[in-house]
Amino acid sequence: MPFAGIAFLWFIGVIRDQLGELEDRFFASVFLGSGLLFLAMIFVSLAVAGALLAGIGAGGGLYSGDTVSFGRAVMLQIGNVYALRMAGVFMISLGTIWMRTGLMPRWLAAVTFVLAALLLFVINLSLWTGLVFPGWVLVVSLLILARQRRA
Repeated sequence: MPFAGIAFLWFIGVIRDQLGELEDRFFASVFLGSGLLFLAMIFVSLAVAGALLAGIGAGGGLYSGDTVSFGRAVMLQIGNVYALRMAGVFMISLGTIWMRTGLMPRWLAAVTFVLAALLLFVINLSLWTGLVFPGWVLVVSLLILARQRRA
């Protein structure tokens, strides 16, 4: 997972590099802040999960059932509620930047807003909704790569 975090930081860097002089400081601040908060929360959530697994794997008796339940609840709240809502804010700010600058197709900005709303309001219905964000990052990355290849 640390390598996925590094890749996400590179993704943020590539997006900011493409914006260049067109970068709006307000939306860029929200974009960067929400991206870094998302990444920090994912790392904290995974650290809790790793600690639980290490405790369980250390002979099975290190943690009581209540401790494991509490750790699981903390991990799910941080990762699947707060972090994914920050991902939604990240997407909204980036979609707004794209609408203002025209750097990406309008259809992508529109899809970004719809998917961000899904992350902001529907995430509690299914844990599978969390896969929206990595899928969106993949699509944006492929579009950027295709654009760079043409250039």
